[in-house]
Amino acid sequence: MRAAVVTRYGPPEAVVITEVPNPTPRTGEVVVRVEAAAVTSGDARMRAGRFPAGFGMLARLGIGVSGPRKKVLGIAVAGTVESTGATGSGFPPGTRVAAMIGGGLGGHAELARVPIARLARLPEQVSFEDAAGLLFGGGTALQFLRERAHLQPGERVLINGASGAVGSSAVQLAKHLGAHITAVSSARNRSFALRLGADEHVDYAVTPVEDLDARYDVVLDAVGNLSRRSGRQLLSPTGRLILAVAGLADTVTARGNVIAGPIPERTADIMELLTLTATGALDPVTSVAGGLESIQDAYAVVDSGRKVGNLVILPSS
Repeated sequence: MRAAVVTRYGPPEAVVITEVPNPTPRTGEVVVRVEAAAVTSGDARMRAGRFPAGFGMLARLGIGVSGPRKKVLGIAVAGTVESTGATGSGFPPGTRVAAMIGGGLGGHAELARVPIARLARLPEQVSFEDAAGLLFGGGTALQFLRERAHLQPGERVLINGASGAVGSSAVQLAKHLGAHITAVSSARNRSFALRLGADEHVDYAVTPVEDLDARYDVVLDAVGNLSRRSGRQLLSPTGRLILAVAGLADTVTARGNVIAGPIPERTADIMELLTLTATGALDPVTSVAGGLESIQDAYAVVDSGRKVGNLVILPSS
């Protein structure tokens, strides 16, 4: 099969398309023909060896010193089951599925090995592209807002970085949960944020987020330019600060009204996101870069910091 292989930490050109052996499903796994795979900020960080402040050495020890040990990246995929392990799976060949693969990665290829426990059936109303696109940002936003910040109807939410993968999902999910939303993005994405459900918009080039006078019940920083100190200054007396891209210091010291750190990738969340998409309550805002050979271009868009919504490639096209 063809796969996008990362040869070393570096720019998008460090990824090459080459032939690699087909994966074989082990017990508790299936092989999925990947019809769509997201190219995310997480993938870009692993490709470039660029990690939040303080995590560089730890990340390289865990992921790889000169380049990622898992040479084929890609964590969010959608496609059809190609084959199953010896014990069967409940997902026969041909079943439409979506998954966050987990630490094994491998989604940027024509075929990917996926644990059965991570599979969700894909509703017919949801395209492969939209399914792969929504999982990373949607799952992150849902976990932070509902499960960790316990967002309540009527609360005021500030979303810093409202046009990216996490931010665009956070705007919609916060609206779905009944919140009043202020979205922070560039001026060119103002109408986009308002269309997704934001009640107010702030152009960060005119008003830096740290200078806002209003106070919020939940502040979600999806881009990493708020710290514990600057973010807390934006909170109401009972407010909660979510640092989705926190450095090591803020992650270690996060407690009380500061929320940071890794979140679980739950199949139940994926199923909920897919249902919301199938019913029209959630727009994954997905763009298609092209086939597997377009991955360098997709990474360049992610690296630019100007990606709107979610970006996917179509490995099997």
